[in-house]
Amino acid sequence: MTGLAEFIAGIPKCELHVHIEGTLEPEMKFDFAERNDLVLPYADVAQLRAAYAFHDLPSFLKAYYEGMEVLLTEQDFYDLAWAYLARAHAQNVRYAEIFFDPQAHTSRGVSFDTVIRGLRRALMDAYRLLDLRAQLIMCFLRDLPAGYAMATLLESLPYKEWIVGVGLDSDEHGNPPSAFAAVFERARAEGYFLTMHCDVDQVNTTEHIRQCLAVIGVDRIDHGVNALDDPALHTEIARRGLGLTVCPISNRHVRGDLGHDALRRMLELGMRATVNSDDPAYFGGYVTENLLAVSEAAGLGEWEVLQLERNAFEIAWLPAGVRDHYLAELGAYGEAGGTQSQGVVEHHRI
Repeated sequence: MTGLAEFIAGIPKCELHVHIEGTLEPEMKFDFAERNDLVLPYADVAQLRAAYAFHDLPSFLKAYYEGMEVLLTEQDFYDLAWAYLARAHAQNVRYAEIFFDPQAHTSRGVSFDTVIRGLRRALMDAYRLLDLRAQLIMCFLRDLPAGYAMATLLESLPYKEWIVGVGLDSDEHGNPPSAFAAVFERARAEGYFLTMHCDVDQVNTTEHIRQCLAVIGVDRIDHGVNALDDPALHTEIARRGLGLTVCPISNRHVRGDLGHDALRRMLELGMRATVNSDDPAYFGGYVTENLLAVSEAAGLGEWEVLQLERNAFEIAWLPAGVRDHYLAELGAYGEAGGTQSQGVVEHHRI
C-alpha cells in the first residue's frame, strides 16, 4: 500500500462534495466560542470529539447544526474556509466546489452578507496565495419549507457571480426533490448549476434519484450510491454522463462500510463516480484519507484512482480551458507514475 499511498498523496485532486460547516474542527469550535463569548457544553476538545458517535443521518445533523452556532462574524466564516483551503492545499487539492448552508445561519440571525463575504474572501486568498481555485455551492435545507428556500435563492441573487450552483441537503426523510421543483427551476433560470443530495440508504432514496433525473433535471447527484439498486437509474445516469459525488468515510457512519464495492461497480459501469470528504471534521477524514481508505478496501490501483480524479475534473463546473489545464496536469502526473497509470491517460486520448 505504500506505493499507492504515495501516489494518492501526490495526485492533483478535485473535491466536489465538502460542506464548509462540516470542516469545523473541535479545536476551532472552542476558539470561535471564546472569541464570541460563548460557552460550549463540553469540558474540552476530547470530550467534544467523543460526542461524535453518529449512527444515522439525524444523529449527525443534530451535532452538525449545534456546532455551527459558534459561527457569528464574517471573520469566523473567513477563518473556517481558510482552514479548510489550507488543509486541502496540503493534500494537493487543485480545485474544490464547496457547499455552504446559508439558512442554517440566517435562521440564527446571521446575515447572508456576513456568511458569503467571509467565505468569498477566503476563496480569493486561496487562489492568490495557494493557487487553489474554489467555488461556492449554496445548499437549501430540505427539512425547511420550500418557500424559505425560494426566499434564500432570491436573497442570493445580488451575489450570484460568487455562487456557481445550488444544492439540496439535510434530512431527506419526507422531503423529496419534487417539493423544491419551483425553486430549482428558478435557480436554473438565474444561471446556477443544479445538484441534490440523495443520501445513502434513505427511505424512498431510489424514487428521489428518479425525481432528480425526471423532475429536476440535475447536472449531477451528491452521494447517489443507491442508483445501483435500479438498473434503469444507473443506466440513465451513465447515459447522461452525470457525476456522482461519493463520500466513503461518511458512508461508513450510515451503512457500516465504505461503500467500496459500490464505488468499484460504478467505475465498471462507466459511471462518473468521484471521491470526496463530505463533513471531514465530524467523520475523521479529508479527501486524501477517503481515497486511501476506499482504495485499500476495494483493491483499487493507480488506474482507478486516476479515473476517479479524471471524473471529478470532467464533471466540475469549470470553463473548458480551465478544466483542460487541470486534466493536462493530471495526465502528466499519470504518465510520470509509470505504465500502470499511463493506460488511463492513453485511453482518454482516443
